[in-house]
Amino acid sequence: MDNRNIDNEAINQELVNKIKPNMPQKELLYDLSDFFKVMGDSTRIQLLWALEESELCVGELAAILDMTKSAVSHQLKVLRTAKLVRSQKRGKNVYYSLNDEHVQTIVKMALEHVCE
Repeated sequence: MDNRNIDNEAINQELVNKIKPNMPQKELLYDLSDFFKVMGDSTRIQLLWALEESELCVGELAAILDMTKSAVSHQLKVLRTAKLVRSQKRGKNVYYSLNDEHVQTIVKMALEHVCE
């Protein structure tokens, strides 16, 4: 019996053989997909944009976004879990900043793309 799947036969098998070995592992692509899911929320994008300007505490972010501190804290937790922001406690306040320059670059490049 022929085990070939005719639904995915390539027109140009040479091209498939060239590209397929260079594809990242599926698990890595799933992680990348999860990253974009986190980035796919307008509130989180606003938080990242504000944090690009300055290190800020929850109260400042809530005032900038006109949101409750609770709602901001919830979104910051998602961003921290995704390693997009980091926190630092100073006295009674926790200050948030972008985790690294990659986050800033991604947000800026995405905005440039949208503006084209």
